[in-house]
Amino acid sequence: MSTLSMNEVTTYRWTLEEDLRRYREFGYDGIGLWRRKLEDYGLPGAVELVAESGLKVTHLGWAGGFTGSDGRTYDDAVRDALGAIRLAAQLEAECLVLYSGGRNNHTFRHAERLLTAAIDELLDYAIAADVVLALEPIHHDCAAEWSFLTEPAEALAVVERFGCDHLKLALDAYHFGDSPEVLANLGELARHAALIHLADRQTPRCIDQSRCALGEGSIPWVQFATGLIEAGFAGDFDVKIFGPEVSPSDYESLLTGAQQAGDVWAPVRGR
Repeated sequence: MSTLSMNEVTTYRWTLEEDLRRYREFGYDGIGLWRRKLEDYGLPGAVELVAESGLKVTHLGWAGGFTGSDGRTYDDAVRDALGAIRLAAQLEAECLVLYSGGRNNHTFRHAERLLTAAIDELLDYAIAADVVLALEPIHHDCAAEWSFLTEPAEALAVVERFGCDHLKLALDAYHFGDSPEVLANLGELARHAALIHLADRQTPRCIDQSRCALGEGSIPWVQFATGLIEAGFAGDFDVKIFGPEVSPSDYESLLTGAQQAGDVWAPVRGR
C-alpha cells in the first residue's frame, strides 16, 4: 500500500521535533524529510530521532544543482549529493529527490551532459547504499535555478537512458497534475516513478508556487493520483503545500484536510 506522507516544507516554521510529533498525532504514517531541518537539529541526533518516531521516510529532499545555477561548482554539487545519499541510507529513505539545476546560460545539451555526468558518478554509490535517486522535473514557469528539465518527458528520457532501478522519477501535481499530455501518459510515467507530490492550485503557476489545500483548487489531483496507481505506480504520495499565503496558523488545518482528502482514495492506494 502506498504511504501518504506530509512534507516538512508544508510546516515550514515547525522544528523537526514538532513535525515528527504532530504528524503522528494527525494520523500520518510517513514523512518527507527536508535536509535543512535535519541539519538545524544536528546529525546524527536527527537520524536517531526520526528512527524513534516510527514514521516511514518516503523521501529525503534534496540534492542536485549540477549546472551551477545556485552558485556551487559541479564538484561541490556532486560531493553534496554523495553526502545526501549517505544520509538517505541512514534514514532508510525510500528515495532521494534530485533537481538538475537551471539552464544557467548553458545550452540544453550541455546542461544535460552535466546532469548525466553527475548521475553517472552518483549511481554506483546509490546502488551500493540501496538508495533510489528520484529525478524531479519542474514546470518552466517555476523552474528558474531549480531545473532545466521542465517536462516529465525530458526527465523520463534521462531515466530511461540509464535503465537502472535506482534511478526513477519524482512528479509534482502542482506542476503537472492538470497537464493533458501527462494525464494521457500516466502508464509510462507510473512505471518509472518513485514519488508523487500532491498539492492544489487556485492561481496560475509562478515562481512562488502558491499552493493551496487539496480539493480547494483546480487540479484534478485525485484523477492524477488514481490514474498513476491504476497504471501500476506502487510508490508513495507526499503532501507538499507552501507559498506566500500559507502561515503557521494554517498548519493544523492543512494536516487535517490532507488526511481527509486522502481518505477519499485510500481504497485505491490500498490495492
